[in-house]
Amino acid sequence: MKKSEHQLRVTPKVWIGLLIAVGYLFIILPIQKLSGIPYQDFGASADNLYHSAIISMAAGAIALIIVTSLLGWWRPALYDNTLQRWTYKWPIIAPLFLLLGAIANLFSTDFSNFDAKFILILITFGLLVGFCEEITYRGLLLTSLRSKLSEGWVCILTSIIFGLIHGSNIVLGQDILTTITQFFFAALMGFSLYIVRRVTGSLIWAMLLHGLWDVSVFMSEYSSADNNGLGGLSIMVAAPLSIIFLFIVFRKIKKSEANRAS
Repeated sequence: MKKSEHQLRVTPKVWIGLLIAVGYLFIILPIQKLSGIPYQDFGASADNLYHSAIISMAAGAIALIIVTSLLGWWRPALYDNTLQRWTYKWPIIAPLFLLLGAIANLFSTDFSNFDAKFILILITFGLLVGFCEEITYRGLLLTSLRSKLSEGWVCILTSIIFGLIHGSNIVLGQDILTTITQFFFAALMGFSLYIVRRVTGSLIWAMLLHGLWDVSVFMSEYSSADNNGLGGLSIMVAAPLSIIFLFIVFRKIKKSEANRAS
């Protein structure tokens, strides 16, 4: 057992992370379904966003805080230790395209369509979605997968599972084609958010970028903003760059470990 694991109340196991990932979904999905608001209408108004997303994710956030505290996993979920933090900083270029896409969405938004109440709810939504989804998938799930798998598989599986959970939106009235597309976009975005964690050593920056991205998309869609497709294009640039950069870094790390072993 690793020394760091002695400081945890519960030793990380793969099944624990998977249970948390599914459990979070089973908390928010029924609440969102009971709201009676189709997924495509979540951001149509302040009241819609509050009753569909805010209430459900607030319940999810409370559950995640309790579970993380009981497990004693706050440190490994939120931060990489010195050995886990990358010395490579250049991969951050890939997720920066997501940041640029979010900024493009915001700059193309007509803010006259939003009152103070709506903006406050959007900010709350951004904080909740960033915290809940990142602590669940690139926090607790990542911590549990690290107990058994190589970091390459941890990266791949956390991204794919993050994409898969968006498939639940079909239960909320989203059509199949849009749901499949959202799965791929979310999974690809997961690779970029993983890079943010590994380069900065902190999940908090991934939470902030994730929240900002989702808020910018809601605002852009609500105000029918025309950003010339820059928002969607940013993912299409960030995703392949992230995968290429991850391949290069993991290969360098593997080669370095092999040289030390020999």
